[in-house]
Amino acid sequence: MSESLFRISPGFEEVMPVEYRELVTNGPCGREVGVSDLGTFKELIEEHPLCAGCNMGLALRLILASLPKPEDTVIVGSTGCSSLAFTQVAVHNIHSLFGNQNAVASGLKRALRLRFPDKVKDVVVIAGDGATVDIGLDMVMQSWFRRERITTIMLDNEVYANTGGQESGMSPQGTVLNMAPLGKRFPKVALPEIAREAGCAYVATISPAQPKRLERMVRRAILTAREVGPTYVQIFCPCPTNFKFRPNEGLQKIKQRQKEGTFQVREYVSPEAQAFLAELEGADHEK
Repeated sequence: MSESLFRISPGFEEVMPVEYRELVTNGPCGREVGVSDLGTFKELIEEHPLCAGCNMGLALRLILASLPKPEDTVIVGSTGCSSLAFTQVAVHNIHSLFGNQNAVASGLKRALRLRFPDKVKDVVVIAGDGATVDIGLDMVMQSWFRRERITTIMLDNEVYANTGGQESGMSPQGTVLNMAPLGKRFPKVALPEIAREAGCAYVATISPAQPKRLERMVRRAILTAREVGPTYVQIFCPCPTNFKFRPNEGLQKIKQRQKEGTFQVREYVSPEAQAFLAELEGADHEK
């Protein structure tokens, strides 16, 4: 959309909600801000109904602060904990049926490219592990096979968190959950490797425990999707409610898993994406 669309028409400033006025005057749209600037501008999400200490909520906050151009971004989500927060997000977003978010995003990206041939419109899928690796895996992979220029971000909380705590494809092997009392019997799905082999030009795994690196990876993924092809970012955000740790222990649990080697920060860049990013980031450095 044009920046003019979220500006307030002259004479209507006083009747608009205070939050909207602040978003217009001090929001991130049309400005160069990022994770390091959090606390100095009106954020695209400030409240959400997720559980106390939800790492997914923190991840979503960081993702939104990392968008290269939020005023020209559409988010496509799906059923899950994350969908409960999208009503609070000040970015165009679509709630799709469970699992078909990449199909919706693919059609949307093609339509935007036809409607706005001279403008960049970013389409970013943000969904949980159930929608991405279980229910929606077919449509996720089909969008990768077809080289749709969209970014897929999976919020990996390793469980079906909002439906009682069933195991998901991303739950670690042996995990005992409320609705998996015998423990999961097979390993965590290696979706980053699948994404790479399915044709994603950029693949990364990260967590909210490293916000600046998360910002860099999200930006790289979105920028690469604009010109090269599909990209995938997997954000590890374990669920305190279903894994039964205190709300203030989330980042500690992430760092513990990283120390154990059961979670690793990784990045894969295809040769074409590498050349594109080198040119782009080189130009930014010169500025």
